[in-house]
Amino acid sequence: MLGRFTLFFAKAMHVLVTTKLKIAKVLYQISRIGVESLNITILTGSFSGMVFALQSYIGFERVGGEQFIGAVVALAMVRELGPVLTGLMVTGRAGSAIAAEIGTMRITEQIDALKTLRINTFQYLVVPRLIAGVIIMPLLTLFAMVCGIIGGYFVCTYVLLLNPDQYITNIKMYVEMKDILGGLTKSAVFGLILTWVGTFKGYTTSGGARGVGISTTQSVVLASIMILISNYFLTKMLENL
Repeated sequence: MLGRFTLFFAKAMHVLVTTKLKIAKVLYQISRIGVESLNITILTGSFSGMVFALQSYIGFERVGGEQFIGAVVALAMVRELGPVLTGLMVTGRAGSAIAAEIGTMRITEQIDALKTLRINTFQYLVVPRLIAGVIIMPLLTLFAMVCGIIGGYFVCTYVLLLNPDQYITNIKMYVEMKDILGGLTKSAVFGLILTWVGTFKGYTTSGGARGVGISTTQSVVLASIMILISNYFLTKMLENL
């Protein structure tokens, strides 16, 4: 399984560098993966920032550190919550769709028909999705980050009645550009993971309609686990850099 998984990615990279990239396909997949996931990303980011601000206030109030809520919410959204939650949500929405779509093409022999017509199925089906995932995930994550910080601002200002200027000032003071770039780097890797897993599971589907369901479920579970595990190692690597 691991060997097939790795060879699948290696073949996709080989096709990427040796064939012409289908730009129209990439743009279409950017729309499918990114634009259609925008609403759920905004909702997830906003309410994550709101609840994190509320929970931070409960803790900071006990030690008299309410003035640091803005910095804590912003750092959490930028470094961890934004990239990870966006990755998990897009995996559930777009990663599963990728596996189901390609899996259906496999069991209905559409992929075999493409091969018969001498069409490179990796160039046609796999590579555009991988590139689209890497490109669009940082942009989605950026929306999640901003919406989370804004959500935290509204909670602090209108629910907890804290000083709004202090919220913004602490963000400017403690959040650095390297924090933002680190979060965007993570999201690009997560985009690669969810499209890689989705295309692999779909491409290797067997067993009819039941097999499509199994592949779709496995793609979501595997991609989610890989995102959570890789998040730790990416955090450690970025910290050392």
